[in-house]
Amino acid sequence: MQCACFRFYAELNDFLPAEKRRRSFSYFFNGNPSIKDAIEAQGVPHTEVDLIMANGVSVDYSHQLQDEDQISVYPVFESLDISSLVRVRPEPLRQVKFIVDVHLGQLSTYLRMFGFDTCYKNDFEDDELAQLAHDEGRIVLTKDRGLLKRSIVTHGYCVRASQPREQLVEVLCRFDLLDQLKPFDRCMRCNALLESVPKAEVLELLKPKTRKYYNEFWRCLGCGQIYWKGSHYVSMRRFIDSIMMENHTSKEKGD
Repeated sequence: MQCACFRFYAELNDFLPAEKRRRSFSYFFNGNPSIKDAIEAQGVPHTEVDLIMANGVSVDYSHQLQDEDQISVYPVFESLDISSLVRVRPEPLRQVKFIVDVHLGQLSTYLRMFGFDTCYKNDFEDDELAQLAHDEGRIVLTKDRGLLKRSIVTHGYCVRASQPREQLVEVLCRFDLLDQLKPFDRCMRCNALLESVPKAEVLELLKPKTRKYYNEFWRCLGCGQIYWKGSHYVSMRRFIDSIMMENHTSKEKGD
């Protein structure tokens, strides 16, 4: 039996039992497992890690654990320049596209409301979800650590919050998305883009009061759903504004 000393930093401690958080602890092992296997064996998905230091030297996931190794594991860095070190995460995706597991349906609706390409089905199997994330270059959002540990998943995030509103704020902050918002750009039902459409083209689809009081309409390019700025729009606009204000306040405070 061999032993290495591990220390996890910042939000990576969320995945550890209380007795291992924010402190160094011993990890016992046989043979020479990869550092990736050793990290995930302790409950931390590889998608959450950005930098690994072994005995003061940055290493990648192929590093094989040795007896008496001193291992420090860090999460994603947002403001610190570590370009000269070995980053274990792949480069950020050129386009921010999400795929959301079956337990985060309301979060997917909110992300679409804010204009983000978000794939969701309420009957996704993990195999299908992971394969789609890989094939379409999507970021997996889930509460399932096991899903994020799959080698085929290169970009992902374990959502901590339990309430959809807080989940949305968490994701917007984690991926620094405030400057990329395009509210009401997508269909909240099917995720396809919306297009402006003349009232005359959708007149027969409207209820009498909608015909009378509204003149601007948008149609989903996917499912054909019709949208207009009714009372539902006003409440969603207020929701969006409150989220944006909350995010700006957090950034000003340095949270």
